[in-house]
Amino acid sequence: RAGRQRTRQGRSFLGGLVYWSFVLGIWGGIGLAGVVVYYGAQLPSASTWAVPDRPPNVKIVSTNGTLIGNRGSTGGQALGLHEMSPYIPQAVVAIEDRRYFSHFGFDPKGFARAMAANVAAGRLVQGGSTLTQQLAKNLFLSADRTIGRKAQEVLLALWLEQQYSKEQILEMYLNRVYFGSGAYGVEAAARRYFNKSARDVSLPEAALLAGLLKAPSRLSPARNPEGAEQRAQLVLATMREQGLVSDSEMTAAMSRHTTRAAKYWTGSEHYVADAVMEQLPDLIGGIQGDLIVDTTVDLALQKFGERAIRDLVAEHGAERDVSQGALVSIDATGAVRAMVGGYDYANSQFDRAREAKRQPGSAFKPFVYLAALEQGLTPDTIVNDTPVRIGNWQPENYNEKYYGQVPLSTALSKSLNSVAARLMQQVGSGSVIEAAVRLGITSRLDPNASLALGTSEVSLMELTSAYTTFAAGGWRNPAYLIKRVTTADGTVLYEHKDDPERAISPQVAGMMNAMMQKTVQEGTATRAQFGHPAAGKTGTTQNSKDAWFIGYTANLTTGVWFGNDDNTPMNKVTGGFLPAEAWNRFMSRAHEGVPIAQLPDYLPQPQWVANERPNNRRPSQRVGDGFDDGRAPTQGGNGNFPPPPDPQTTSSTGGQRSIVDIILGR
Repeated sequence: RAGRQRTRQGRSFLGGLVYWSFVLGIWGGIGLAGVVVYYGAQLPSASTWAVPDRPPNVKIVSTNGTLIGNRGSTGGQALGLHEMSPYIPQAVVAIEDRRYFSHFGFDPKGFARAMAANVAAGRLVQGGSTLTQQLAKNLFLSADRTIGRKAQEVLLALWLEQQYSKEQILEMYLNRVYFGSGAYGVEAAARRYFNKSARDVSLPEAALLAGLLKAPSRLSPARNPEGAEQRAQLVLATMREQGLVSDSEMTAAMSRHTTRAAKYWTGSEHYVADAVMEQLPDLIGGIQGDLIVDTTVDLALQKFGERAIRDLVAEHGAERDVSQGALVSIDATGAVRAMVGGYDYANSQFDRAREAKRQPGSAFKPFVYLAALEQGLTPDTIVNDTPVRIGNWQPENYNEKYYGQVPLSTALSKSLNSVAARLMQQVGSGSVIEAAVRLGITSRLDPNASLALGTSEVSLMELTSAYTTFAAGGWRNPAYLIKRVTTADGTVLYEHKDDPERAISPQVAGMMNAMMQKTVQEGTATRAQFGHPAAGKTGTTQNSKDAWFIGYTANLTTGVWFGNDDNTPMNKVTGGFLPAEAWNRFMSRAHEGVPIAQLPDYLPQPQWVANERPNNRRPSQRVGDGFDDGRAPTQGGNGNFPPPPDPQTTSSTGGQRSIVDIILGR
């Protein structure tokens, strides 16, 4: 009897427990609903809810469509779910919301489990949010952890589930969620950490990305590769537990090496991307949607230039006290084909190709000689190389060596300072400045005697761009980087139009080419020789603080600079040493398979008429000098460069059509 009584008491207790649990559950549900309704009432009307547009992305590509970089607040373009590696959504759902495809935006089981874990821990250790809730928070709400915000998050998640399919919600989430190190969305994260598209992400890489979502800043492989790897292995184990991968796939994925990413974007092409973003507003105004920017940069040439700078700094940096270098390469139409702004973009994003202003030294002398030729001198004019004093200034030749009576061409090829100073006195600083500006120098030039030796600061980009005028037979094509800007649907917002001008007469351009070819053949830049006709000028400033070589072939004009950001001297680095060597390495690679082409030449006396100067007519007008019909050069040809001149066009008297004439088939 006592046993039966105890049984009845137990049943009564159990029934009461069930009853009161049911009652409490009802009241708890009512209370929860009341909280949701209360805080939901503080939201705007549901009729006004709309998913905000994803911040615009600017996709920057090279001449052949290869990605240079993405810019914008996301750092990567949006991809459709079907475009991503299938491992990415699988890994994210497995670790973040395993019941994603079965719940209705809010997961009661997951929420209850998270609350139990929080109570057991005595603190908030789990959020219990579904992927839909996380997306709702990212789209509409702040990051505050309050009951009110949580209630609003649930309401917005339910709304999202009513408006969009599971696939659409997951796609929006993966394209917007933060993955650490400034990367928003899977495409930006894949580019940031693996230097590849999210289309090509492997299983272990997808596991690493999914693992970052718990704590993207703390687990980023750019700062914590070991932590990121441990979390990725947990993701892989979870995927195996859910039957998404096999034992062999999990084992193979876990055996890979830890992913290590640079603390900042790396690669010299990011100097190009930064320059594009700086120039875009002037071309199209504000950025209203996703854009595609076609640049003039050839990524193969870009990598050749980057390697030349990096290798020489690595080889000679310690011995020669040199820490930085820059390179710019421009074709005859003004298109920038490569632009390396420094030794390592990851360590310094300052662009030494465009933004740094340094003294060019003797690399400025061609403008002095140009002014002299335009006043009647020729490469054969005899000049006197002896010590000279101008007021209190007494320029000296390198190693204090003087040659006496020499032709003008020899004076330039050997970079004789005394001759440059005498020429400046003879033609006047105004003529020299006018010539430099006409060719594209935009920096302020001080009209003093020392300008002849390059004491006014200029950028590598503007100096290199000015030299392209010599290579193009006297045509001036301003340097440009952006070829076309289009929207995602193909609407053209901007397209570059060539607008060249005749800046130097063909005869004078030919004379300058002949003299600067001599610099490479037997002067200060013999290291630059590489099998193609080339011309150029070296420059070295006082105490070797700056070393330059600006040189060109009929196809490319390339400028190189070496120095230190803090302006400290290098150890005996001249323009004919590291800059000429880097130029040689770059141009040798750039001209592989390119036919040999002669530079525009000039007719010898007596056909040469003194004081011949361009009349500043537009290219569409006839210059009437007997060497050019006045038409402007156009882009075209095969390979990397405009079509080279035909060597058969050289006349018996030494006259030759310019590269512009050859390009136009004249």
